Amino acid sequence: MIDPVTLKLNMDPLILSALREDISSEDVSTNSVMPTSKEGEADLICKQDGIVCGLQVFERVFRLLDETSRVEFYVGDGDAVENGQLMAKVYGDIRALLCGERTALNYLQRMSGIATYTHGVASLLEGTKTRLLDTRKTTPNLRIFEKYAVTCGGGNNHRYNLSDGVMLKDNHLGAAGGVKEAIAAAKAYAPFVRKVEVEVENLDMVREALEAGADIIMLDNMTHEDMGKAMELIAGKAEVEVSGNVTKENIAKLTDLGVDFISSGALTHSAPILDISLKNLHAV
Repeated sequence: MIDPVTLKLNMDPLILSALREDISSEDVSTNSVMPTSKEGEADLICKQDGIVCGLQVFERVFRLLDETSRVEFYVGDGDAVENGQLMAKVYGDIRALLCGERTALNYLQRMSGIATYTHGVASLLEGTKTRLLDTRKTTPNLRIFEKYAVTCGGGNNHRYNLSDGVMLKDNHLGAAGGVKEAIAAAKAYAPFVRKVEVEVENLDMVREALEAGADIIMLDNMTHEDMGKAMELIAGKAEVEVSGNVTKENIAKLTDLGVDFISSGALTHSAPILDISLKNLHAV
């Protein structure tokens, strides 16, 4: 699970890369109107209802440009925010505030959008035993930020990367020669502390996965009827995950299955941003 400490330990190189992308040599606009250092402040204002996430990333952008900058927050990650709400005041060298504004807002808007979308999906699973998971369908070099945002919205992280666990998908099964062969190979190779998860697409594959001793069986893009039959076959002998085009619009139809997990790539690849602005910049 990506938590605030993990995020803090890993974010600086990624933020610096984003800043270098936006400032290849200098900020010509800022240097034109502000040739020398001058202290200023600005307001961070929410322009949509949602769940805020990424505040420490937002602040860190300005701190990397100006170590004397600071942000006075009135909300915390995971809090519900409203249109027009003043979320923070930002203080520092006006040049740093201007240079970092877009990068800081890009992170905050993206992460808050994911947290907001995830919150909406997770609320549809309330009262069930099913846990909502994200996937590896993330933006390159933004995974740690996006997966942290999922947790702020009330979701849970699936494996972080390919080193985290064994998940045998259709092409792994094809490469190994079948379900049983792939599971046997994984159990022989992977450390004993790793669970083995296998993706199946029909009831015959469910039976093979059970016989081979899979720890987790992922029902991928199966009909609701077949998923119900799969649950009867599995009968608690393995944990069950459902995946395949799961969105806010259709997840409620899966709650009667009683599965352990539902994973949704939409949490990270389809969430719209939350509209947030940095306004009223002025010298102090």
